[in-house]
Amino acid sequence: MTKIVSYMGPYKWPAIIALAFMLIELAVELVQPLIIGKIIDEGIMKGDMTYVVTWGSIMMGLGLLAFAAGITNSFFSAHAAQSFAYDLRSALFKKVQSLSMTHFLKFPTSALITRLTNDVTQVQQVFFMSMRFMLRAPLVVIGSLILVFFVNVELALYLVLPVPFLLLFLWYMVKKGGRGFERVQRSIDRVNRVIQENLQATRLIKAYMRGVYESSRFVKIAQQLRDHTARALQLMEMVQPILLVVMNAALLVIIWFGAAQIEARSMPVGDLVSIINYALRITGNFSMFSFIIVLFARAKASAERMEEVLDIEQRPTATTLEQTKENDAELTFEHVDFAYSDDKMILKDIDFTLRPREKIAIMGATGSGKSTLLQLIPRLYEATNGQVTVEGMPVAQWPIAALREKIGFVPQRSLLFTGTIFDNVVWGKKDATIEEVVAACKKAQIHDSIMAFDAGYDTRVGQKGVNLSGGQKQRIAIARALIRKPAIFLFDDSMSALDIQTEEKLWAALQQEHATMIVVTQKVHTAQATDRVFLMDDGAIVATGTHDELARTSPLYAAIIASQREENAHV
Repeated sequence: MTKIVSYMGPYKWPAIIALAFMLIELAVELVQPLIIGKIIDEGIMKGDMTYVVTWGSIMMGLGLLAFAAGITNSFFSAHAAQSFAYDLRSALFKKVQSLSMTHFLKFPTSALITRLTNDVTQVQQVFFMSMRFMLRAPLVVIGSLILVFFVNVELALYLVLPVPFLLLFLWYMVKKGGRGFERVQRSIDRVNRVIQENLQATRLIKAYMRGVYESSRFVKIAQQLRDHTARALQLMEMVQPILLVVMNAALLVIIWFGAAQIEARSMPVGDLVSIINYALRITGNFSMFSFIIVLFARAKASAERMEEVLDIEQRPTATTLEQTKENDAELTFEHVDFAYSDDKMILKDIDFTLRPREKIAIMGATGSGKSTLLQLIPRLYEATNGQVTVEGMPVAQWPIAALREKIGFVPQRSLLFTGTIFDNVVWGKKDATIEEVVAACKKAQIHDSIMAFDAGYDTRVGQKGVNLSGGQKQRIAIARALIRKPAIFLFDDSMSALDIQTEEKLWAALQQEHATMIVVTQKVHTAQATDRVFLMDDGAIVATGTHDELARTSPLYAAIIASQREENAHV
């Protein structure tokens, strides 16, 4: 938990102030039994009402002081805890954004969401409660035990004897409870994952009438969460009864022997009342330990899960670059192999060079490694063997920001963000002007469609672009890449929803871009518009050449052409 605790450092002064006011509350609470004892012995037993009124007024004043200290403590505690949670959540989000795809895919999306929400909240709550109550409870116990010895040593021993046993018991319960709540947090991950999948696939579920099946699947996962939570809480619920039984037994012993001492006139009544008050405070705060243990156990499990993300070490990258050449990017793969883990190689001995401003198409069957090849260029993944170079420099030596600034990437799935169409286009270049947005949209062949909307570029994009067609989303995504004016364009089958006429106009506009371009496609007529075609099969490049060359020399490419002609003939 060391790394998580370090995020509390900037708020040590608000925390210290909060603890100082907590100590004022504590002092008042500890001194009250002594005052009560004094009032009984010196006031009530002697019939001195002036003494009762005087010390009763002092008690009321101390109570008001404790009340004001409590309010002030809450203010500083809340400020420190909320600020800590903000910093921690921001650090986690920033870390997630910086992860390579290899590290990112180690965590399900639902697990990352849980870490950024529920886990942060658990730790934040403990930080707040520690300044408000959690430190106060053990201090009340310790302070009460010390003051009892000043009142009566013999009776204090009866109160102290069960404490070591209870501390060992609490330590054991914290350790066991931590494991139980770790299972709870993993169950929350699974519930979030099922919810996320269902919300994303709502149309598909309705189309296939799978609502009942998905409901039953959710119920099963939710039951696991219920069972794990119930078991963890049942374990924690054992704490309070055991604490109460032990402490109440000690209290009965104190009353028994205290009454004997009063009868023998070896102890005043007020001392016994003070000791009983301290015993009740110790019992009450020991009871609070069960609540503290639950919070701490959950926070410990959450902190360890967050540290899993924060502790990921990534390969260092350069931070500066002496010079770059604008829109003159040579791109080379030098005997590159790639595997996602220890499984079989996805890419095998990929070796080629693209001249500056050359435009190529990559074709091949599903699963042949086309998309993976593209993702090595902006270092979304690291090559397993060999190296990828841009402008003669290995991508591993490029500053990530400088490398990706040179690339316009349009993924297979066109993802749009909540906001307007204008917002989605300038997402590619935050300081873009409306003129640049319009120019990029015209090149992407989407300007006329946008102007057909009542609000034009201010049209709101629904969740994931639900109010736009597939072709419209693809062209907005392409405009988002075009506005960057990159040196390298990577199109990952991102024109699949376009009709032939629109795609031809788009290609005519793309030909004017002075950039190196790689297009993953399944369409032969798209490949015809490029300088060269790379044909991939089972992770390797099996043929290279122009469209005409491959049509003559590659049986596989000839088969692709024939199949698409046959499909077009039946349309």
